[in-house]
Amino acid sequence: MKIKDLKVACKACSLRELCLPVGVSVEDLEQLDGIIIRKRPVHRGDRLYEAGHPMHSLYAVRSGSVKTFVLTDDGQEQITSFHLPGELLGLDAIGDGVHPCTALALETCSICEIPFEQLEALASRSPELQHQLLRIMSRELQSDEHLVTLLGRRGSDARVAAFLLNLSDRLGRRGFSRHEFHLTMSRNDIGNYLGLAVETVSRMFSRFQQEGLIRVQRKLVTLLDPDGLRRVAGMEMRTEQPPRPEASAGPV
Repeated sequence: MKIKDLKVACKACSLRELCLPVGVSVEDLEQLDGIIIRKRPVHRGDRLYEAGHPMHSLYAVRSGSVKTFVLTDDGQEQITSFHLPGELLGLDAIGDGVHPCTALALETCSICEIPFEQLEALASRSPELQHQLLRIMSRELQSDEHLVTLLGRRGSDARVAAFLLNLSDRLGRRGFSRHEFHLTMSRNDIGNYLGLAVETVSRMFSRFQQEGLIRVQRKLVTLLDPDGLRRVAGMEMRTEQPPRPEASAGPV
């Protein structure tokens, strides 16, 4: 996904149904658009914020991908999440006003910065915006529960399969292909997130490819048999959604 015009307003953004503006009135949308800071592109390795720093803003990913991580007692990085276009970062700092983790760009990203005090003041006058903030926080809690469930799976094969299916679903909801996408995170990062050794992740990718479940070409992954992956992951089978127009394969 390439960086496009950084001055695109909320009402013209293709991700408005996934980010804050969904369900917000035109008047409130214009006020929201007025407080958002659209910065220059954030490059790979740049940090949006660091653990322990005061929280001043929320951040919406417009393009690219970001990982969040904490440092363990022995100074090792522990990845807590990967964030895709249309997702908000910084919500976990609202309670204490301090970021509990660090956010780092995995590739060149376009980011919308939303000053929290101004957002809070606007939300106090807009029930629709309040509702949307609660909806997003609920979605974050569900994501945390998903991680606990994912790491609770016994088999490394189930963890990797569930991870790929989760990416597929999230990308599909953003208008990208559910069946073919680039992995912007390294095998090391995937292993770190899933609690697996990098060698195990690579072995699972090779095994899934041999079994005809996926095709891997460097960082490009194609899901050849999603139902087969669901069986490996121990997920309930579901009917495939009717095909919809897909954008060109986007990054994860």
